[in-house]
Formats: sequence, C-alpha cells, structure tokens
Amino acid sequence: MKNIYGIGVLVFALGIGIGYLLWGVEEPRDAHMMQGGSMMSQGINQHFIVQMIPHHEGAIAMAKVALEKSKRPEIVSLANGIIEAQEAEITKMQGWYQEWFGSAPPAFGHGMHMEGMEGDLDALRSAAPEEFDREFIEQMIPHHEMAVMMAEMLQASTERQEMETLADQIITSQSREIQMMRSWLAAWY
Repeated sequence: MKNIYGIGVLVFALGIGIGYLLWGVEEPRDAHMMQGGSMMSQGINQHFIVQMIPHHEGAIAMAKVALEKSKRPEIVSLANGIIEAQEAEITKMQGWYQEWFGSAPPAFGHGMHMEGMEGDLDALRSAAPEEFDREFIEQMIPHHEMAVMMAEMLQASTERQEMETLADQIITSQSREIQMMRSWLAAWY
C-alpha cells in the first residue's frame, strides 16, 4: 500500500516540475493573462486543485469506512474531523476552480492514484475487526504526509492568498493528525 503513495508523490512532483517548465518558458497567449510568476502560479493552483480534490475524496472514503468499522472513539472522532474539514476544503477548491478557470474541475476517476486508492479501501473494508484501527492509521499517515507535501509545494509557488491559507490549514491540521496517529500506534500496538 505504501508504494502506491510513494508513486503518487513522485507523479505529483513530476507534474509540478513539468508545470514549472511549461509555465515558466511559455509566453502569454492572451493579453488578459497574468504576467511572469503570476501565470506560473495559476498553473500551480490549477494543478493543485485537480490533484487535491480526489486526494481529499480518498481520505473521506477511508474515514467513512472508519465510522462503520472502528470501535475506538479516538478513531471515530478523527474520521468525523477528516470528513468535515476535507468536504469543506473540496467545496472551496471547486468554487475557486470555477471562478478562476471557468469550469468545474475535471473528474479524476481513473489512473494509478484511484486504482491504488481502491486497493487501500478494499484492504480497510476487509480488515479483521481487531486489525482495522491499525490498518486505518497505517494508511492514513502516509495519505496525510502526501497532502502535507503537496501543500508545501503549493505554498512555495502560489501567489493567491486563498491558496496559501488553504495550504497552511492542510499543513497544520494534517501534521497534527499525523502526530496524533503516531502516538496511537505507539500506545496501542
């Protein structure tokens, strides 16, 4: 499972790098487009939203399985928090995408990331009751780590205050949740 996240991180990082190259060397095609770094920032914002929405949807799906299967109040509370925070962030990102790019974000229903996510969800759904919480934590930690990495890359590149604020929120909340889950692993297993 962890290899899928590593591959996803690599694919995302390569996408950002290619985006830098393309946006950095291309001349503006439209007089209304922003100049210089702002144009590159728009590409990064667009790429981030297209990647983070399905990433958040994956975390929400995992959290919903936790609501069904976990007996630990700590996991249930974490799952509820993930669902609430990430649904709100998805709504924001969808609105910004529509406003900034003139359409709804493209659907991301296939490819390696989604196949890996389905495999992870299957592992969660089929985990024995006594193993579920550990499986959930061991999947959610790298999932959160990837989101933090993506947000840090965004933070280094965006010129939009809304996106910088979102990146800060993701980094702060998910880093806190990673530490909490690591402490649970140490205490419970």
